[in-house]
Amino acid sequence: MDRQPCVYMLASRRNGTPYIGVTSRPIARIHEHRSNAVDGFTRRYGVHALVWYELHPDMPSAIAREKALKAWRRAWKLALIERTNPQWRDLYPDLLG
Repeated sequence: MDRQPCVYMLASRRNGTPYIGVTSRPIARIHEHRSNAVDGFTRRYGVHALVWYELHPDMPSAIAREKALKAWRRAWKLALIERTNPQWRDLYPDLLG
């Protein structure tokens, strides 16, 4: 999964602070968040667990989905996570294979 457009949500804990991002390199980008390699929101608030992700065929569709999700209410975002990952398990190992 070297290059694969992806929208993802990270969380600090169950029902914790959500972060939504988009990338074409999911493994590398999530690793950057987890290792605090980049200063910003995820480092400041300890948002490191990958709790939801969605693969896309191209970047324009991934970017459109990211923008739509960012406009959602918090409750809707949490419900999306609950539907696909009710245990709020960290999905990063799944990306690694």
